[in-house]
Amino acid sequence: MLLASSLMIGVSFVVPSHAAEGVAKPDAKRGASLFEQGDAARGLVSCASCHGAAGDSSIEANPKLAGQPASYIQHQLRDLRPGPDGAPPVRVSPVMNPMAQPLSDQDIADLSLYIATQTVQNPATAGHEDLVELGQKIWRGGIASKNVPACAACHGADGAGIPGQYPYLGGQFSSYIQTQLEHFRSGERSSNQPMHDIALRLTDAEIRAVSDYAAGLR
Repeated sequence: MLLASSLMIGVSFVVPSHAAEGVAKPDAKRGASLFEQGDAARGLVSCASCHGAAGDSSIEANPKLAGQPASYIQHQLRDLRPGPDGAPPVRVSPVMNPMAQPLSDQDIADLSLYIATQTVQNPATAGHEDLVELGQKIWRGGIASKNVPACAACHGADGAGIPGQYPYLGGQFSSYIQTQLEHFRSGERSSNQPMHDIALRLTDAEIRAVSDYAAGLR
């Protein structure tokens, strides 16, 4: 399963067909079972098959999910489901849309609680010393001349994010962050207007530098 970039707030979204079921108190134990094993009878694929045991992915194309705020995970999964009356999902992903479609609100609540209680044991690292200076500059201070805000303003000086508002980016794969910024910029990822506007002002070199810098934050 793929969740977002890590660099976004999303638009609030409710799917009546699922919401009608009602949601009981989230159950992390049930969430763990869904995450690690899926539910073949309902067509639910194990999240761990792509995102690793306990959400600590070792595959750069699939982001680390462990420890992301439950509210953030919920929001992303709901955005990936079909909209009301058959409307397309708010967030389009050829991989994740079919994965998210069969999830009930209860499934999402349980999965999100489980993910939020996990810890990344093997964080990604920055890999390019030549990018540190530019990446740090953008992360800490933005680019005033292009009206690009500091990433730290929302995602924290150490990349830990703000629970309930912004996801952590520190220790996330740099290539994943880079891809998401490029998708925001192109409009391929269209569920977050603020991130689209920011990414539009960044060059390829600036995106690469700040993505690599974020991966090394702790």
